[in-house]
Amino acid sequence: MTDYTKIYINGEWISSTGTGTIDVINSTTEEVMGSIADGTVDDVNLAVAAAKAALPAWSATSTDERVKYIQRLSEGLGARLDEIATTVTGEVGTPYIMSQMAQAGLPSLMAGSYVQIAQEYAFEETVGNSLVVREPIGVVGCITPWNYPLHQVVAKVAPALAAGCTVVLKPSQVAPLSAYILAQIFEEIELPKGVFNLISGAGRVLGEALVNHPDVSMISFTGSTRAGKRIMELASDQIKKVALELGGKSPFVILEDAPLDEAVMAGFQSGYLNGGQTCIAWTRMLVPASRKDEFVAKAKEVAESYVPGDPMDPAVKMGPMVSKAQQQSVRNYIDIGIAEGATLVTGGTAQPDGCEKGFYVQPTVFADVTNDMKIAQEEIFGPVMSIIAYEDEEDAIRIANDTIYGLSAGVYSGDLDHSIAVARRIESGQVDVNGVRFNPFAPFGGYKQSGMGREYGVHGLEEFLEVKSIQIG
Repeated sequence: MTDYTKIYINGEWISSTGTGTIDVINSTTEEVMGSIADGTVDDVNLAVAAAKAALPAWSATSTDERVKYIQRLSEGLGARLDEIATTVTGEVGTPYIMSQMAQAGLPSLMAGSYVQIAQEYAFEETVGNSLVVREPIGVVGCITPWNYPLHQVVAKVAPALAAGCTVVLKPSQVAPLSAYILAQIFEEIELPKGVFNLISGAGRVLGEALVNHPDVSMISFTGSTRAGKRIMELASDQIKKVALELGGKSPFVILEDAPLDEAVMAGFQSGYLNGGQTCIAWTRMLVPASRKDEFVAKAKEVAESYVPGDPMDPAVKMGPMVSKAQQQSVRNYIDIGIAEGATLVTGGTAQPDGCEKGFYVQPTVFADVTNDMKIAQEEIFGPVMSIIAYEDEEDAIRIANDTIYGLSAGVYSGDLDHSIAVARRIESGQVDVNGVRFNPFAPFGGYKQSGMGREYGVHGLEEFLEVKSIQIG
């Protein structure tokens, strides 16, 4: 068992000013797989001071010099792909095959993308008699979640560093270990001291200290809408910039002319991705009322093909939930769905067969769901699919948009132009058409209570820049 009780500040591994530790639990075995420091506000102050001291020199380096480090970061992540994938599979329960691609491969790809993006970006332009320059916003506090623990970190840290900012990272205490691998890579590539700093501990204590710190210019947060609201409230006192990627309750609109088998398969590939622990998961499957029974039967068949098991087994598509608390939360929602009158098609609250240990939840499908039910309105973050019947296309679009969220959506039709036309009417930051693969270079973020700001690609870089116009006579 590795002990990660040190924190990384100013290019050094040091002891936290706190005396407590937090155990990181393997979601499959329920055993301790590591320990981190339960940090303090003093740790935050030390990390911010280091980032502030490093900012003038780092922001003054050339773009070419900064991206050399980002390229080395990408290579370093690629070299430790198996270690990262195994670590995240243990923490989160992601099937190992998927961990290799999404939890380990995608961060390396994301870091590498900012080499070209930053090199091609116009940090200066002339507008009339003005020189418009884009400058780093300053010290950035990054607060990240547990479901994609390294990808969500790199999607913030790589563009922030490319922009010339310095960073203090506070990863989730539930799945923090891959962030330590990241810090080790920064140490190995000799990133200048203080440019990247890692603290650990309880989110509410350290997160609020980061948001409140007067030397932190921006907070980039991914997590729950409830926590995002709290961050906005605290940041408003200093008019501090925030970028928020929050919750979702994404609709998947299957149109009347869609091929049934293909559409349902695509729906579950999204809805059950990472055990449903995915903010963009399509967990509301909207189907035409005239074909409801067909879709319910196919959904039952597909859901039952996701047999829970050891996520290190290459044949397993469904691992456990990240924690005991998350397992119980998902099971509570299943009980709510039953109490609300939805039809339990498959799944339920019992421990899956063959899974004596581990925070498992049965792959679950509800039919006869109406959009006013809690299971249709609240983010469950587990393998629970709600099938909602609609009367016509206008009704489908109304249901799709009848939510406080607007992070992601899907549309499936036998006609591509038809799918695109419907996609344009859905209130969401991204809409996938006919099962197309996720694009990590397109802007990512939400409408409504799914957040503000964008990550990935050029838009992700611009979040960390301030715009200044210099008028020239």
